Amino acid sequence: MKHPCLLLAVPFFLAVLTPRVTAENWPAWRGPRGDGTSLETSVPTEWSATRNVAWKTAVPGAGHSSPIIWDDRVFTASALPDKKERVLLCFDRRTGQILWQQTVLTADLENKSGENSFASCTPATDGERVYVAFLDVKQVVVAAFDFSGKQVWLVRPGEFQNDHGFSSSPVLYEDKIILSAQGKQGNFLVALSRVDGHTLWKNVLDNPSNSFGQPLARLLAGRPQIILYGDKAVTSFNPQDGARLWFVDSPFTDFVITPVFSEQAGLLLSTSSWPKKELQAIKPDGQGDVTQTKIVWRSVAGAPYVPSPIAVDRFFLTVSDAGNEIYCFEAATGQIRWHEPFGHSHASPVSAGGLVYFLNDKGVTEVIKPGDKCELEASNDLGEKCFASPALSRGQIFLRGATNLYCIGPAEK
Repeated sequence: MKHPCLLLAVPFFLAVLTPRVTAENWPAWRGPRGDGTSLETSVPTEWSATRNVAWKTAVPGAGHSSPIIWDDRVFTASALPDKKERVLLCFDRRTGQILWQQTVLTADLENKSGENSFASCTPATDGERVYVAFLDVKQVVVAAFDFSGKQVWLVRPGEFQNDHGFSSSPVLYEDKIILSAQGKQGNFLVALSRVDGHTLWKNVLDNPSNSFGQPLARLLAGRPQIILYGDKAVTSFNPQDGARLWFVDSPFTDFVITPVFSEQAGLLLSTSSWPKKELQAIKPDGQGDVTQTKIVWRSVAGAPYVPSPIAVDRFFLTVSDAGNEIYCFEAATGQIRWHEPFGHSHASPVSAGGLVYFLNDKGVTEVIKPGDKCELEASNDLGEKCFASPALSRGQIFLRGATNLYCIGPAEK
């Protein structure tokens, strides 16, 4: 059946053989900037389960943890439920061989929803250590390993309990590890030292919620900010001491996405998840309560539940929960430029070279060029269910399916 998007015929060899101009590591959830964007310009646009695959490796255990990449190493987390083990895995980027597997935690399995896993947190790395988080019954566990697989430290910064499970990926900012844990029991934002894991500051949040989105830590409106969704609000914190800078009150309790920022529009895009899904575009230059002054536009249409949005050029793009559609918004105004069918999705989109890669639960990736009309570059079926989000690095795409880890693109020597 013809796809409603305009299909652009791009020769396969061009997508594969175009010289790399910019190469980046993918060190954490949603990449080097925490927003799904890559500076890469030669990422593949066409593949299948067997075509344009550099390697495919079975991943021990199960989990929704996304892969991260630093130079010649690929890391992800997994769980071995039969052994009650949560593990950190390291792969050789060139071959896909498992270099080491380290048990981080052995503990009883926590309660979770059927859509979650026991290893949903994506690790983060600074090139020297890898940081990973799991749940030990009711205790949050954060651990650091060096690149040889040796544990450097392990700490328990707080309690957490949520019937939906645990999914709090560490966010690296300057010398800190920022971690959010928001549940009906245990509700906090904490900054840990990368050196030894000790708590630098910790904010106990007042309004318990089922919120799972990772914070966005970056320079916004000329100052460092940590943007957190949850606690019945969108809140900005000072990374140095955890002080609250500004907040937007919300009538909704639960948030799942990681926020994104549009440089062109100067706006943050947020969405609530429960009991109502609503997008909000917010100017991040306020102080104190900015509920009535800094929301530029809102939209119920196109609001996602799990997949985080992405900002590319003058557009925000989302995967709506209501209709399982991709939506493209004019970032500055909230005007809907188009929306097209896609399928149910848990993975968050990534972008490179002016293209956006959307991965649905069936393992189908649609490569779309944002614009006033939907332009479909390619549709690629991996043939394996996928909940983890893609990672991009050095002209390759890394996809974690239900069973296997794939490296898409030209093999490295």
